[in-house]
Amino acid sequence: MENLNLEGSAKTPTVNFNSADGTLELTGRSIPENSIEFYKPLNDWIDAYGANPKPSTIVDVKMEYFNTSSSKCILDLFKQLESLNNGETEVNVNWYYEEDDEDMAEAGEDYDAIISLPFKMIEVEEI
Repeated sequence: MENLNLEGSAKTPTVNFNSADGTLELTGRSIPENSIEFYKPLNDWIDAYGANPKPSTIVDVKMEYFNTSSSKCILDLFKQLESLNNGETEVNVNWYYEEDDEDMAEAGEDYDAIISLPFKMIEVEEI
C-alpha cells in the first residue's frame, strides 16, 4: 500500500500517512476552501489501510489551527480509526498543542470525550 504524503500550505495541513510503520501525522493549519474535498483522500487512505493495518497505529495531530468544517472532517477521521481499534490494530492518538493555546487543548479534550480512542495530550512549546 502506498503512503499518503501531502505538502502543507497556508490553508491545508501537511499529511504523512505511513502504512509501513502505522504512523499517521497531520501538522499545520486546516482552513481549506472545501474541507470535505481535501479530507476525502485521507478517508479513502484510512479505508484501504484498515484492510491490513499494523498491530499498532499511532496518530500524531500537531495542528496550530483548524476551522469548523475541518473539525468535522477530523472527527470523521477519528471515527474511521475508532472502527479499526477492534483487535486488528491498537490505535493511539497523540494530540499536540502549544502551551498557551487553550483552544487547541480544549479541541483535543473534546475529541477525547467523543471518540473511544486513547488520547494523549502533549503540551509543547511550539508546533
